[in-house]
Amino acid sequence: MVIGVSEGFKKQQELVGVGYKPATRGQLLDLVLGYSHHFVFELPKEIKVTTKQDKGGNPTIILESADKHWWDSCSKIRSLRTPEPYKGKGIKFTDEVLRRKGW
Repeated sequence: MVIGVSEGFKKQQELVGVGYKPATRGQLLDLVLGYSHHFVFELPKEIKVTTKQDKGGNPTIILESADKHWWDSCSKIRSLRTPEPYKGKGIKFTDEVLRRKGW
């Protein structure tokens, strides 16, 4: 709890795939994940959300909060498109190591 108040908790998620795009408008997170529709999340006020797109890199969603229970929001976002084992496409955490199949 002391770490949350003094430093805060931070988690980054990376969108790997062609055409996967995040966008933020206040506390709304709009995700395009290759389906026929967009996913729109309304995040709680305790969570600060930002997105960034580096040229030549994958889009990144950054979630920050002082409360440790924000992890539920991270897991709900990841469950929309979990990384598949062949090409690695999907939403993954930046510090996550994927086990891939193939040669």
